[in-house]
Amino acid sequence: LAASVSGVWAQSVDTVAVWSQSMKKNVKNVVITPANYKTAKNERFPVVYLLHGAGGNYSNWIKKTPFLPELASRYGMIIVCPDGNTHSWYWDSPVDTTSRYETYVSKELREFIDKTYRTVDSREGRAITGLSMGGQGALFLAFRHLDLYGACGSISGGVDIQSFPSSWYMEQKLGSQAENPERWAEYSIMNQLYRLKPTSIKIIFDCGTDDFFYTVNKRLHEQMEYRHIEHDFISRPGNHSWSYWTNSIKFQLVFFDNYFKDMAAKKAAEKSAPATEEKQEETPAEETPAAVTENEEQPVTEDKKVVAKKGKPDKKSKDKAA
Repeated sequence: LAASVSGVWAQSVDTVAVWSQSMKKNVKNVVITPANYKTAKNERFPVVYLLHGAGGNYSNWIKKTPFLPELASRYGMIIVCPDGNTHSWYWDSPVDTTSRYETYVSKELREFIDKTYRTVDSREGRAITGLSMGGQGALFLAFRHLDLYGACGSISGGVDIQSFPSSWYMEQKLGSQAENPERWAEYSIMNQLYRLKPTSIKIIFDCGTDDFFYTVNKRLHEQMEYRHIEHDFISRPGNHSWSYWTNSIKFQLVFFDNYFKDMAAKKAAEKSAPATEEKQEETPAEETPAAVTENEEQPVTEDKKVVAKKGKPDKKSKDKAA
């Protein structure tokens, strides 16, 4: 809810249910708008989608990191925390037709947010990140939808699911790895890198050195380096816990804020460029007379008309001209 103190509006935190046509149900989401959203009526705001981990829900981030609204106001961004079910992994499951969270987050929810709120409705104004299952989901969605997201991140993400074939109910969404090895390879972040060019998208990911996902995150970093994919990778002491994640999200929001500002500045520069070009066209440079070779004759002006002489003049014409 929004609050006004001495005429100054505070940030707003709302729970919004969005209908998913693909899953035939309402899905809850937390939407955080910055303090100046209600007053800056002509302004549009970039959006960060923040995904929860396995066993969690849409309310995890706001309950565990109550400072998120303050950061939304500081950076002038909208933060959206979708519900991804407890173990959807944000895939459109090929074996469970009731679980279509790639479609929900990247299409149904995105379209609702852009229609309902004053957003920067382009990849230059949209980022996605998350923790654990949500970190894997954020990179998975971003790499597969480069036209929708300009920046992405992951915090303690399960970026190589092939290393954990019997964990977190993934078999219920993909089938067993033993029977579907190609599918498991396809759905792993490690095997999505072929979609990226060195500067396709801004990337930041991090993992604590005591996290059970640390090894796969470090390997993802090495694979990106091998492919010359630009990215920020951070590792520091910490494990798979909220004490690590609440600290990490602060750095990631700074990263996204810098990206949004860079894109806004670039757009402003491009917008002003045509006006400069038009101004230059209004004052054309002076024309320089064409050079005349030794074998060419200058045109002769008679009664403001130019008469071009062909060949050499006869003696009579020459005497007359003299």
